[in-house]
Amino acid sequence: MESKAKSMWKGSWKQGTGTISTDSKVLDEQPYTYATRFEDPKGAGPEELLAAAHAGCINQALSNIFGQKGYLTESIDTTVSIKLGRDDREKLQIKASHITSKIKVDGVSDAEFAELAEIAKAGCTISRALNIEIILNAIKI
Repeated sequence: MESKAKSMWKGSWKQGTGTISTDSKVLDEQPYTYATRFEDPKGAGPEELLAAAHAGCINQALSNIFGQKGYLTESIDTTVSIKLGRDDREKLQIKASHITSKIKVDGVSDAEFAELAEIAKAGCTISRALNIEIILNAIKI
């Protein structure tokens, strides 16, 4: 399996404009700028797309891991916040992915719930691709 996306950019870093597209056309020339990426939370940007990808991946990983142990996840509601910071050379860097997952599942003890959530976090393909701190706050509802 292979997933594809593309981006086009015109102009300088702060004054330029660009678009982001996916092969599936879920995003089709979605515009983005320096401002939508770093200043205004309303608008497209690579970090926002990474957050969405991580949330979707975590949801499926949680459902899979709980299901392997015989537990049906009735619902999983996940929010991911990608944290930007600066490295030791003052260059922008993604520093962390903060995940909050509210999981409705019956029959699992609190200890096993926490263990399975950590297994899912570690096994999610997006988590495995990232070389950053990943923090999961799994809440049983």
